[in-house]
Amino acid sequence: MRWRGAHGLPGSVYAVENPLTSLADDAERTRKMVRQISGPVVLVGHSYGGAVITEAGDLPNVAGLVYVAAFAPDSGESPGSLSQEHPTEAFANIAPDSDGYLWVKRDEFRESFAQDLSPEEALVMAVTQKAPLASTFGDVVSSPAWRVKPSWYQVSTADRMIHPDDERRMAARLNPRETIELDASHASLASQPGPVTDLIETAAEEAG
Repeated sequence: MRWRGAHGLPGSVYAVENPLTSLADDAERTRKMVRQISGPVVLVGHSYGGAVITEAGDLPNVAGLVYVAAFAPDSGESPGSLSQEHPTEAFANIAPDSDGYLWVKRDEFRESFAQDLSPEEALVMAVTQKAPLASTFGDVVSSPAWRVKPSWYQVSTADRMIHPDDERRMAARLNPRETIELDASHASLASQPGPVTDLIETAAEEAG
C-alpha cells in the first residue's frame, strides 16, 4: 500500500502479510490494515494480490488501485477462471504440496516467474516464495472495487504466469487512468522497478 499525506508530502509504505488461506481472509487482513491509516491509501496488488485489492478496496479512504501484472476479477470471477481462456506455459510448473499449498517448482522458478532476473535473484525469490492454498484461486470476487475507484495497470508482455492478453483484457475493462506495458516477466516489480515505481507514484499523486 502507498499513500500520500497532506500538502503532497511523501507518505508511508506498508506490506500486508496476507495469510493466503482464502480471498476472504486476505481481503479482511488488508481492510484491517487500511483502517489503521489516517489518510488516503493507494492499494497496490501484484499477481493474486490484484484479486485481494479488488475485493478489499471499497473502503472510504482507499483513493485508488494499482495492478502490477495482476488479476483484476469482476463480480463472480476468480483468478482461476480468468486464466482458463489463455492457460500459460508456466502452469505445468506449479504444484500443490501435501497440504494443498501451491508452489512454483524451485528448479523451474526462474523460467516460469522471473526469466529476466539473474539466476541468483531468481533463486532468492524461489526459496522465499509464499504459497497460497490452491482453493484461493477459485474464490470469486463479490463487488469489484475497480468499478468505483480509479485504477492503474501495468502489463508484463513477457509474463508466463498470467497471459499478457488476459492482462490487457483486464486492464481495458478497468477503464484505467493509465496503462503501461513493460517487456518484463511476471516479476516486473523486481526486473523493472523504475517504471513500476513511477506508475505507483503517479497513482498516489493523482488519487491522493
